[in-house]
Amino acid sequence: METINKTLKGGEFLIKETLASDIFIPEEFNEEQRLMADTAKEFVQTQVEPLLDRLDNHEEGLMEGLMKQAGELGLFALSLPEEYGGFDKDFNTSLLVTESVGGGHSFPVAFAAHTGIGMLPILYFGTEDQKQKYLPKLASGEWTAAYCLTEPGSGSDALAAKTKAVLDAAGENYILNGQKMWITNAGFAQVFIVFAQVDGDKFTGFIVEKDFPGLSLGNEEHKMGIKGSSTRQVFLTDCRVPQENILGQIGKGHLIAFNILNLGRIKLAAATLGASKKVLNIAVKYTNERSQFKIPISKFGAIRHKLGQMATRIFASESALYRTGHDIYLKEQELLAAGKPFAEALLGAAKEFAVEAAMLKVDGSETLDYVVDEGVQIYGGYGYSADYPMDRAYRDARINRIFEGTNEINRMLTVDMLLKKALKGELDLMSPAKAIQDELMSIPDFGDEEEGLFVAEKKIIRNMKKAILLVAGTAVQKFMMTLEKEQEVLMNIADMAIKTYTAESTLLRVEKLINLKGEEAAARQKDMALVYLYDALDGIYLAGKEAVASMAEGDEYKLLFIGIKRFTKAEPFNTKEARRRIAAEMIQKNQFVY
Repeated sequence: METINKTLKGGEFLIKETLASDIFIPEEFNEEQRLMADTAKEFVQTQVEPLLDRLDNHEEGLMEGLMKQAGELGLFALSLPEEYGGFDKDFNTSLLVTESVGGGHSFPVAFAAHTGIGMLPILYFGTEDQKQKYLPKLASGEWTAAYCLTEPGSGSDALAAKTKAVLDAAGENYILNGQKMWITNAGFAQVFIVFAQVDGDKFTGFIVEKDFPGLSLGNEEHKMGIKGSSTRQVFLTDCRVPQENILGQIGKGHLIAFNILNLGRIKLAAATLGASKKVLNIAVKYTNERSQFKIPISKFGAIRHKLGQMATRIFASESALYRTGHDIYLKEQELLAAGKPFAEALLGAAKEFAVEAAMLKVDGSETLDYVVDEGVQIYGGYGYSADYPMDRAYRDARINRIFEGTNEINRMLTVDMLLKKALKGELDLMSPAKAIQDELMSIPDFGDEEEGLFVAEKKIIRNMKKAILLVAGTAVQKFMMTLEKEQEVLMNIADMAIKTYTAESTLLRVEKLINLKGEEAAARQKDMALVYLYDALDGIYLAGKEAVASMAEGDEYKLLFIGIKRFTKAEPFNTKEARRRIAAEMIQKNQFVY
């Protein structure tokens, strides 16, 4: 497998190796970036957290007021160019601030809907007049934005929307009729990004203002969690929208919807990371305060296992997130240098890494779900009480596996996008897949002993990639044009890819950290990288075994199963002691310290 010293293309991690020196790690954030993150965290701690109960009860104007305050602090303006009232910061800075508000329960939902899917369609697809009219007010918090895509009959199948737009007889206004549902920020937004079918079949975006005649709202939805966010239906009844408020081109609304979702997915991963860290901090403190059998429960092995595993999954998710965020930034700079306009550059970069964004969304949301579930368990009976913090955290977390495309959709998209890249010639997956099938028929090559850090672990990563290519190559050969119907196999492959990308990102982060600070300073981070790697290896074995059993029988199955076993074989590692060491440091410092 080739090692390169430049940014990979999206999805190329499967067939090429990356040098640790070429990835960005969170430890490299500079003082200015950390100051922005601290400002966001302090805002959540001092302004949002004291109001959580009142927010959940939908006290009139409360969330809207917080959004205005956040805008005045500059938290909405980070990614925008200066000419629209922004600070023009790089992509990882915007991810870091999104992470920093992520522990604010319902607030980051409103925040992300506004700064991501609300503002960005105008930034990237709007005319200059539209940008000048809307973006400064959205950046300052004077106005708030909402995104209207989902309808009662179209969730994951967004292009099946039935909302219609017809040009009036004077040729000046489009008349919109339809119904949108689950619209975040609807209760107080001044600007709505609405998708409708022009003339019944041309999926198109529109900028609709709250005061346009014919726009009305349903009541606030009663939700399982994120109760403090405004979620309403939006009704369009002969809603008159000026022709100049068409967003992008008629019939090209799918370009807006899908490109913005690429950015939305990675930003959701950032928000779930912030929420996960907050929950773990609360859990660690509780284990030191709560005693059973006359000793703090933090001394029990079962509790330390939970804390160590929670920290490991958070650290791994964080490693993958900022690796991808930096790759998107580098690709954006490359496209700008090639003469691409601003909007095309970031959208092109996000599209390039759409595979990684989908994987991050799945991993981040499922890490948070794991963390809050274990948080409830650590609190025991108190965890089930609404008077203690895990109740709200548990309920609020659940939506993230549905937001921005369900995790099932994102898993299938991961494989679908990889295969489409291969079919277009952008990614050569089939040559390595064929080579791996040939390798199975030969005697294993034990090779010469390599030297350097993490030699054995990097071999494990290479073999994990071989296992993916073995399963994916077999699936393509077996099912060909009907592969999209084999959703279980697609999800097996996606799980293997997610675990591999995250494990590799974590290992590279720790390698870079050791090179910067020495092995002793990164000892617990090394523990987390290895715990995650060995857990991932077990997961890849199970997913691979399940996939090949569903595709082959007899001798063919035996050969494929031998391959899965060969590529998931490793020397044993004591994950129990590693988790204990990770937990012990957090318990001693009474917080998540990594």
